[in-house]
Amino acid sequence: MGKKEERFEAVFTDGSSLKDSGLLQIIVDRETGVNYLIWKSGYAGGITPLLDSEGKVVIGK
Repeated sequence: MGKKEERFEAVFTDGSSLKDSGLLQIIVDRETGVNYLIWKSGYAGGITPLLDSEGKVVIGK
């Protein structure tokens, strides 16, 4: 049996969850192509779809 491919791929990472500024990541959903912005710091965090200048969801190719 082959290894199952992960649905989400981190395409950008900056910082560290151990620093006050936190960890910033952009991940891509491989099924839909939608890009998400994730921020984590300590026990806090958030996720939102990444939007372009017109307010539309960024979809990778």
